[in-house]
Amino acid sequence: MPHKPLLSNPDATTHLIILMGVSGSGKTTLAKALAEHYGYQYRDGDDFHSQEARDHMASGKPLTDDMRLPWVIRMRDYFRDAARTQQHSTLAFSGLKQAHRNELRKAGLKTLFLFLHSDKNTIQTRVNNRAGHFMSPSLVNSQFDSLEDPTQESDVVTIDVEAPFEQVLAQAIAVVDSAFYR
Repeated sequence: MPHKPLLSNPDATTHLIILMGVSGSGKTTLAKALAEHYGYQYRDGDDFHSQEARDHMASGKPLTDDMRLPWVIRMRDYFRDAARTQQHSTLAFSGLKQAHRNELRKAGLKTLFLFLHSDKNTIQTRVNNRAGHFMSPSLVNSQFDSLEDPTQESDVVTIDVEAPFEQVLAQAIAVVDSAFYR
């Protein structure tokens, strides 16, 4: 059984599971699967981007910190509202910057981050093979360059996504169960 992680806002009654990592790490797929497993609401951080930010990334340019902050604040405010209605949620969110992770912690929900990690070559291959996503595959390097290592943050658990999806999902469920339900 995995260790029981420390949670942000441990006395809160509304759960937020944030699947974080670079683009192509499997955040959306795993967040949807966990939402279905637990009966939580699924949200995708990409849905909170402005059209301007989407267009910027589609043109192959990474977002600046100034462009990211309003995006993170929209998410924080959304989850503050979700807490008022006791809506447990999963969120697929890159979470590359510690300041952005901290901003989401301020939403006040009982929060657990699952850091989906793999090597750059694996991620690049996944992104190259992905169809229909607005982010240009040329931005993988900038994603890794922007990532501020979250592994020393007490509410972050690292999950290696090299394994088949069923194994990654089973590991994620074990971590969530130990954090919220045991």
